[in-house]
Amino acid sequence: MFAEFAFPIFEQSIKTYHIVDDVYQPVVNPFEKGTIEYLLFAKNWVDTVQWHYEDIVRDPNIDPVAALDLKRKIDASNQVRTDMVEYIDSYFLDKYKDVQVKPNAKINTESPAWAIDRLSILALKIYHMNEEATRAEATTEHRAKCQEKLNVLLDQKNDMFTSISQLIEDIEAGDKYMKVYKQMKMYNDEELNPVLYQNKK
Repeated sequence: MFAEFAFPIFEQSIKTYHIVDDVYQPVVNPFEKGTIEYLLFAKNWVDTVQWHYEDIVRDPNIDPVAALDLKRKIDASNQVRTDMVEYIDSYFLDKYKDVQVKPNAKINTESPAWAIDRLSILALKIYHMNEEATRAEATTEHRAKCQEKLNVLLDQKNDMFTSISQLIEDIEAGDKYMKVYKQMKMYNDEELNPVLYQNKK
């Protein structure tokens, strides 16, 4: 069950980040480089840092120069996030490269790694919603509303565990096949973003 395997690693990453709780802290990955555990931890760490970038940039009193710097950090983070999803898909492609795909096999709307990406974000939602549901200085009404939302998120987690497992089982059995599209992000590319390539003239 890959989702059940990945989720505690995401939780470990989130908890490790929040010990210092600083977007500029160095990543401390406890897993051996080159392993899927290392990659999953690193993937969620990027998501966690970006989550907090997004919080900071929404400060109504933020200095415009600082906001622009954060926007560029978010763009760079998005590119790293996309690259890591593709690395995770490479893991699945290699793992199931010898599977005999059935003639009537179907393709899924998302690859296993993009489903895992959504699970990583869900882990962050659960962590922060739990913070709000248990925040001592918040009103009783606020905590109750957040608890309701947390219950929905936990239900979603169980559904995602099931759906990701079913997808991977279908790939293993040859009932579905993987087709990975390299995500061609345009906004960071000097050849594709009109603002960037016009500035090169």
